[in-house]
Amino acid sequence: MLKDITLGQYFPGGTIVHRLDPRTKLILTILYITALFIASGVIAFVFMFAILAVSLALSRITPKTALRGIRPVLIVLVSMSIIHLFFTGGETVIFEYYIIVMTLEGAYTAIYMIARIVMLIVGTSLLTYTTSPIALTDGLEKMLEPLKKIRLPIHELSMMMSLALRFIPTLIEETDKIMNAQKSRGADFETGGIVKRARAILPIIIPLFVSAFRRADDLAIAMESRCYRGGEGRTRMKTLRAAGRDYAALLCGAVVVAAVILLNKIGLIYG
Repeated sequence: MLKDITLGQYFPGGTIVHRLDPRTKLILTILYITALFIASGVIAFVFMFAILAVSLALSRITPKTALRGIRPVLIVLVSMSIIHLFFTGGETVIFEYYIIVMTLEGAYTAIYMIARIVMLIVGTSLLTYTTSPIALTDGLEKMLEPLKKIRLPIHELSMMMSLALRFIPTLIEETDKIMNAQKSRGADFETGGIVKRARAILPIIIPLFVSAFRRADDLAIAMESRCYRGGEGRTRMKTLRAAGRDYAALLCGAVVVAAVILLNKIGLIYG
């Protein structure tokens, strides 16, 4: 299960998506989330699914890799869909057993909710899949640069977010090693009730926190030994420059949002 968490992983490549400016990818991610949450109706969702499929194809991220990040939240998705399925009121009853009532409107709500969350996770994961942590930090810092006028530590905030994303896979790997070490000593994490499983997690949390603090201390020492002093006067090996493909991608993102709004209106008219 831990190996299925793909948040923060970066897959190097030379595709057109990889070559986009990180600022462009950040804006496109925001536009994608906006379009996904304003989408309503079958036509709009099919359109968003097509956009996601094209994006995966252009970035050469396999569907297996993209969907692997869904498994850790599968239980949450199933629980939320059951709640929507049986507790959403409606006029068309398709199943009824004592106090358990399933309506057609509830089924539609559950399907739309699952589709939206799955496409949200897969779509936003493309940002970290195709953007290195350093490029993501530089792009985020550039976008938030106007906030420096009100003396916000933009560089430090961007660096913290980038490091947090960078160390997620490392912490997951460390957790897996600790669990295997505990299992070799007879620990059981898979049987028993909720209370027993919660107690079994304690021997994992304590060494994981110790390891995380040790890594943070080592990172701070490494940065100080390299005379790191924050964003003031800092130069970059690669300067961010928007190319023609970036402007074309932003135009496509705006067109997608406009198309979703139009499809929503068409769905209301013919729905």
